[in-house]
Amino acid sequence: MDITRLILDDHAEQRRLFAILEEIDPADTGSLTAVWRRLAAFLEVHAETEERVFYPELLRVGQATGHDAVPETLDAIKDHNEIRDAVAAAHAQTVGSRDWFAAVAAANKANSDHMAEEEREGLTDFRRDAPVDLRHALAVRFIAYETANNAGVMAVDKDPKQWVAAHS
Repeated sequence: MDITRLILDDHAEQRRLFAILEEIDPADTGSLTAVWRRLAAFLEVHAETEERVFYPELLRVGQATGHDAVPETLDAIKDHNEIRDAVAAAHAQTVGSRDWFAAVAAANKANSDHMAEEEREGLTDFRRDAPVDLRHALAVRFIAYETANNAGVMAVDKDPKQWVAAHS
């Protein structure tokens, strides 16, 4: 088990759930609501888990190997805030409405942009620099936290600079 694989698996599930929302009839607000609740909770649990388990170690490993992971971590925390804000904007709309679909699309874009950067940068760096036993140990912590909080966690924006300073 490898934390980078778990994160990639989560990304695939997020993409799948966004695609499902696009295929549900806008009049079927019950189904839209159910899928959206699952996706919104999943997005926040995933972000919080990365912030608790992955990003502190990315910073540590980067420092130990001479790779400055601070810029990509700052960007990731900023991205998580943007995703949280986009999810909140969707929650403020009537499910199934044009405005709701537009807000969900904005959340999808923010999330997609974040995942693409993370997959190109942080995950690639971590696979290259972190030993397999560390990636395994972090995977166990990652899946344990996500599973324990699968119903969701409170969404709280974080100041990227303060977060990095606290975890460096």
